Amino acid sequence: QVQLVESGGGLVQPGGSLRLSCAASGSIFSINAMGWYRQAPGKQRELVARITSGGSTNYADSVKGRFTISRDNAKNSVYLQMNSLKPEDTAVYYCHAIAKADDYWGQGNQVTISS
Repeated sequence: QVQLVESGGGLVQPGGSLRLSCAASGSIFSINAMGWYRQAPGKQRELVARITSGGSTNYADSVKGRFTISRDNAKNSVYLQMNSLKPEDTAVYYCHAIAKADDYWGQGNQVTISS
């Protein structure tokens, strides 16, 4: 079992920045990859960014060049630095981990981009 605890959401103006954090606990040795998904009202949950245990990253086209995913192995944590935020980035952001083919989710954090 893996537990994920997120922090860092909130309200920011367009063009601003936010940093999301996700701390993993439990069977962390079994984690293959961690990432962030988001779900806007009336839309399906979508992948935002992912980082594998080997350090490879991939991003949704809509966030490339603006968002950066990183990890701190010593803290068993993954981060999402979000810059140049747009109103269309408004969503609930979920931390995600894959461990031994099982999916684990954080509780979700609201991110709202509005003036």
